[in-house]
Amino acid sequence: MARQFDDVMLGSIELFCLAAELQSFTAAAAQAGLTPAAVSRSIGRLEERLKVRLFVRSTRKIALTEGGRAYFEQCRRALSQLQEAESELTGQQAEPAGLLRMSVPTPLGHHRVLPLLPAFHARYPQVQVDVQLSNRNIDFIADGFDLALRGRAPPDSGLVARHLMDAQLVVVAAPSYLARAGTPQKLEELAAHDCIQFMLPSTGMQVPWVFLRDGQALEMATQGSTRVSEDLLGVATLARAGGGVVQTYRFMVEDDLRSGALVEVLQPFGGRSRPFHVLYPQNRHLPLRVRVFVDFLVQALKPERAL
Repeated sequence: MARQFDDVMLGSIELFCLAAELQSFTAAAAQAGLTPAAVSRSIGRLEERLKVRLFVRSTRKIALTEGGRAYFEQCRRALSQLQEAESELTGQQAEPAGLLRMSVPTPLGHHRVLPLLPAFHARYPQVQVDVQLSNRNIDFIADGFDLALRGRAPPDSGLVARHLMDAQLVVVAAPSYLARAGTPQKLEELAAHDCIQFMLPSTGMQVPWVFLRDGQALEMATQGSTRVSEDLLGVATLARAGGGVVQTYRFMVEDDLRSGALVEVLQPFGGRSRPFHVLYPQNRHLPLRVRVFVDFLVQALKPERAL
């Protein structure tokens, strides 16, 4: 009896996902070889079991409720994992396939990850990639992500952190700002400059600037009239506009340095970098599409060396 109930429940979930994807009971019924009434009854039983309304129904269309959207994301991922596990077990999946969802910080996404996706798609055309450009902390299960690119894994998070690259830091400013305020030659001279600040989204704290002096690593708290939070790309935009001096990743401003829109300063104190890792849950089956994407990133994003 329990086995029959499980089969019925799984069938209802599959029909629910099909109807949600097609946004139509009629289209779902046609694809499943059932009547629209049968699909409606099956989803009704699912709603009764969950005590949650999954769809808003009208005479012409259906739409997921807020609870329905959350349930759909979980069910879609669960069904995908079941299908992939069965394919791998039986040796049927020769080609990675399915939806891969990842969260990537905005600067790394714009300057490194997004430009790589056409090459990945050419190699693995059956994998669909959903990228969220965001610097906020995520919940892998609740938010439905396969992986995330971040500086490091939170302590005791149970996440695997695989190193991708070391991103070199540089201090830059626009020629117009340097003409107006002068070019700093020593670290102590930063106190007299307008230093653009970036605030960490997770803590609201200012990111310290880091340097090497006489082979020793040091951190400095700087002061400025403008602060940027959430999106690190904003500090480069402000610097290009002559808003002050900023320390940021070289990969973010390499085009500006080549064109002369920004100028590197304090080079004798450079050489510091910050790491980026790809994070994914440790205690769950890692789908083939995720494994090949992680390997692809590790190969493509070589650690950047200090110049």
